[in-house]
Amino acid sequence: MRESLGDFAIGRLDAEEAATVQAHLDGCADCRAELAEVSSVLGPLSTVDAARLGDAPVPSPDLGDRIVAAARAEGRAAERGRSTPRRLTLAAAAAVALLVGGAGGYAAGAYDGIPREPVAVQAMEPGVEVSAVAIPHTWGVEIVLDGDGFASGATYRMVVESKDGREVGAGEFIGTGESKMVCNMNSSVLRGDAEGFKVVDTSGATVLRGDLTAT
Repeated sequence: MRESLGDFAIGRLDAEEAATVQAHLDGCADCRAELAEVSSVLGPLSTVDAARLGDAPVPSPDLGDRIVAAARAEGRAAERGRSTPRRLTLAAAAAVALLVGGAGGYAAGAYDGIPREPVAVQAMEPGVEVSAVAIPHTWGVEIVLDGDGFASGATYRMVVESKDGREVGAGEFIGTGESKMVCNMNSSVLRGDAEGFKVVDTSGATVLRGDLTAT
């Protein structure tokens, strides 16, 4: 049902599918909470220009020169005993922050306010190199894997381990070999109850483990 919430929110389901989802929502508080979370982005999404989704904004070419010029002007003003107008100081500080920490942010995308916790991972299979983050949600925990080295075409499954000993599936993915991949895996185990996760192959052998107690 969770996979249908996005289409339900934007009205893309047919009448029968929508009625099925609505019936589920009437009895499921977790899905109602997730629907509210999904629906909260519909307003901003309506302003997106689909034709420009491939554009990557970059700082203007003269930004560095303007920062240096503003800093020098502030220094000269200080030597003359005059204070620099507050708006110039704030503008220079904002420009510096953008140049130092924001230029990379343009490529990576704006931070959306959802906490992302780095997760310590250990690969048991040679060649697998992966980093991971955990994202808490009202309905459970999302694990994002970013890496490569999983056998191309092989099926892998993630299991989230809870503190009470349960193992709850978080989805499957296909290995891409040396090609980089990013996988968003989702489990109904709440973040506070999650102790770790593992990725297993079709034989049940563990190829990767993640520790969720140290994040």
